[in-house]
Parts: sequence; C-alpha cells; structure tokens
Amino acid sequence: MRRRFIYRLFFGVTAFALLWAAITHFKGRKSIHFFSSFSFQPISFMSQLPTSSSNRFLSLDVFRGLTVACMILVNNPGSWAHIYAPLGHAKWHGWTPTDLVFPFFLFAVGNAMSFALKKYEALGNAAVLQKIFKRTALIFLIGLILNWFPFVAWSDDQLVMKPLSKLRIMGVLQRIALCYGFAALIIHYLKHKGSIYASLLLLFGYWAILLALGQGDPYSLEGNAGLFIDKAILGENHMYHGEGVAFDPEGLLSTLPAIVNVICGYLVGDYLQQKGKNSNTILRLALTGLVFIVLAYIWDIWFPINKKIWTSSYVLLTVGLATILLCIFVYLIEIMQWKKGWYFLRCSGKIRCSSL
Repeated sequence: MRRRFIYRLFFGVTAFALLWAAITHFKGRKSIHFFSSFSFQPISFMSQLPTSSSNRFLSLDVFRGLTVACMILVNNPGSWAHIYAPLGHAKWHGWTPTDLVFPFFLFAVGNAMSFALKKYEALGNAAVLQKIFKRTALIFLIGLILNWFPFVAWSDDQLVMKPLSKLRIMGVLQRIALCYGFAALIIHYLKHKGSIYASLLLLFGYWAILLALGQGDPYSLEGNAGLFIDKAILGENHMYHGEGVAFDPEGLLSTLPAIVNVICGYLVGDYLQQKGKNSNTILRLALTGLVFIVLAYIWDIWFPINKKIWTSSYVLLTVGLATILLCIFVYLIEIMQWKKGWYFLRCSGKIRCSSL
C-alpha cells in the first residue's frame, strides 16, 4: 500500500510539473517537446501541424487539449476505491464519459494527420512510409517500455527485475501506434473513397469475426473471439489481468475497428480544411455526427455499445460525439471568434513528442 502511494505521488507530481512547464513556458515558442505518461492510460503524441496561422485551426488544438486534460483526470481520480461514477468505465455494455476519452484521442490523431500527411506526401512515397513506420515503431516501443516500468519489483524484501515472461505486450500506446500506422497506410494508398470502404470493411468484418469465432455469447468477457485470438498469439502471461481473467481491452482483434476512429478523424479534419470555417460546413458535419449517433443506437440492438471489446456501434457513437464536439469548438472559436479563455486547453493540445 505504501509503495502504491509513492508511485501515485511520483506520477502525480510529474504530471503537474509537465503541465506547469507547458503553461508557463509556452508563450513565444512553436512547440513544447516532452512526453508524459500516467498510471493507466499513457498520453502519447501529437502530430506536427503547420505553423502558419492562416492554416491552423485553434479549435482543433482546444479539442485535443480537452482530450488530454480528460485523460489526466480519469487516470488520477483521487482514490481508486471511491471514484465518481462518470470517472469510471462502464462495467461491460454501455458507456460513461470516461469511455469517450480514448476514442476521442484517436479521433484527434486523425485530425492532426490531415495536416501532417500532406506535407510528407509532397516528398514522395519513401518519405511517407519512413515517417509512418518510424512513428509507429517508436510509439509502440515506448508503450512496451512503460508496461515494464519501473523494471523492478519487491520480492522477499529486495528489488528484483520484472520478468519479461510476464510483460504485457499490448496497451494504450500500442493501440495508438497500430491505429495510427494502419490508418495512415490506408489513407495514403486508398485515398478518401477507399478509406471509407476500408472503414466499412473493418467495422462489418469485425462484427462477422466475433459472430463466427465467438463462443456462447460472442459479446461477453469470456466468449468474445478477441480473447481467444490474444491467448493464441500473445499468451496469457502477456495479457492484461485486471478483469479477473486474462483479457486485454487493447487486444489485437479489437484494434481493427479502432482504426476507423483515426480514419474518421482524418476525414473530418480534411473536410474542414477543404470547405473552410463557415456555418454550412459546421452544420453538415454536425448533422453527420448526429446520423452516426442514431446509427450507433440502432446497431446497438444487435451489436451492443461496448468499449472493452471496442464494438463497431461504439465506434459510430464516439465518432459522432467527437464530430459534434469539434463542430461546437469550431463554431465558437473560428466563427464566433471567441478566442479568449482557451489558453490552458491550447497548451495541452499542442503537446507532442519532438522525437516522433
């Protein structure tokens, strides 16, 4: 218990110090170069954006900043034994505000990609692939290292190295890496229309796999196909055990529909750039987001909304909500010109890892 308190205190102080550095030293600088992580869902990277003020959407920075701030909040709720209901995940089917944070972050990654990929595509195919594979590998590796951190544990009143034989392979950063990598490749090679078809294939293909390979209730903790695939490929010792059994909520199979969150974020970001900051653009996007939410609840009848197995209906719901929230920010900040009062979220939204 004492060691847990020390670890939480360390991560809490580190998080506060990093945020304070961002707030106090950001003015007059193009970016803040640091990487921060937290006890359960580590915060990863933000893709580079153009520095031209005419091309930049302040609302996108605010959206990302809110997502990062919510990540910090849900990962540090105070006492894990007494969590406010909105700060906890849904036990299985359904969702809470906390269940929106991770998919919103993936959506924000896609938004940033809509700016960054264009810059690298001008340099040729080799430059694009090098950037995608390098970034994917680095983010995955960082996630793997954080799973192993702090590398040692107490055993018989002495520190011993944590065995690699029990290292969890997947995790939040690993999912971000894979979703970024596959989404970037899909967008680069298939372009817009092909990306939409690929998204439909991922969503319906995932549903078909769960139905075909699941046992008993295909959407249950112990009956979903992702559990069996992760056990076969990763092994139980390399999986998450927080549910009482070997089950990884960031497993291999459930990463497939999560790729769609990034693709949709890209398409929304690109649409905003193409159509501009005007009321018609916002109205169309907001209506699209509303349609996604309605479709999610219709699909929920047969394919329940579930974050832990990242169901396709959950993807539609989170994309719809993220799109509407982004539209609200664009309307308030870009159209109504309410640019004051967002400083803290702007700082959080511009945090990135400079080495990626």
